[in-house]
Amino acid sequence: MVNAILSFCVKKQIVRAGIFVLLIMVTSACSSSQVDVDIATPSAAASASNKATVKGSDKSAVNKRIPAKVVRVVDGDTMKVSFTEGGKAKEETIRLLLVDTPESVDPEKPVQPFALEASNYAKTMLTGKDVQLELDVSERDKYGRLLCYLYIGDNMFNELLLEYGYARVAYIYPPNVKYVDQFREIQKKAQQKALNIWSVENYAQEDGYHEGVVKGSATPSAKSTTTAAPKPVTTSQPSTTTTSKPSVIYNSCKEANAAGAYKIKKGEPGYSAKLDGDNDGIACE
Repeated sequence: MVNAILSFCVKKQIVRAGIFVLLIMVTSACSSSQVDVDIATPSAAASASNKATVKGSDKSAVNKRIPAKVVRVVDGDTMKVSFTEGGKAKEETIRLLLVDTPESVDPEKPVQPFALEASNYAKTMLTGKDVQLELDVSERDKYGRLLCYLYIGDNMFNELLLEYGYARVAYIYPPNVKYVDQFREIQKKAQQKALNIWSVENYAQEDGYHEGVVKGSATPSAKSTTTAAPKPVTTSQPSTTTTSKPSVIYNSCKEANAAGAYKIKKGEPGYSAKLDGDNDGIACE
C-alpha cells in the first residue's frame, strides 16, 4: 500500500514538472516572436522613410531653377545672362533647348526670313529682365554654351517662341528631351494657325529653314488669310524720267521682311529712303 502511494506521488511530480517545462517553452516562444516583430517594424519604417527622402530629393534636383538676368539677346534662341555662383558674379552664353529660330547673326549666312521678328521679340521680352534657367541632363553644347529652358515669370520662353511661330522644334538630342512632346503639341497649333515661320509653305522644315521658298515668290503663301503676312503694295508708276521707279513699295521693313526682302539696295525694287534709316543706300538691313 505504501509503495502504491509513493508511486502515485512520484508520477504526480513528474506530470507537474512536465507541465512547467511546457509552459516555459511556450512563454519563450511567444517572447521570441514578439521580439522579432518589434525589431522588424522599425526597420521597415526606416526603409520606407529612406525611399521617400530619395524620391523627394530627385524631384527637387530636377525642378531646380537658377535665378539669372538677361544681359543681352544675341538671337531669338541665344542670350547672354549673368548670375551668381559661389558668391561670385558670372556671365554665360545660353542656348535654348529643343527650339530653333531663323538666323540673324550668323556671319556665314544671310539674315533669314522672320529672324529679325524672332530676335526683336526676344529683345522686347527678355533684355534686362530677371529670369530663371532650368537645365536638363547634359549642360553644354559643343560650343560651350549653357543649354537650358528659360522662364520669364510663369512662362517658359522656349514655349512662347513656338506658340507665336518664331521657332521650330529642333536639335532633339537625348538625353535632353524632357519637354519635347509638349513642345511638338505647341508647334502643331502654331502650324495650324499659319503663324510667322509657318505662314510660308515649306519654309520651316525638319532639316532647317529654306529661305529660297520665301524669296522665290513676291508674297508669302499663307495658309490662313487671318494670319497671313502683310502683302506688299504694288502700283504702276508713270515713267517720267529715264530711271524707272520700283514697282514694289513697302510701308515698313517688317512688311518687306515678311515678303522675303532684306538689305534692299538703292535702285532695287522695294527700296525707299524712309526705310533706309542710316542713309547708306541699303534699306531694311
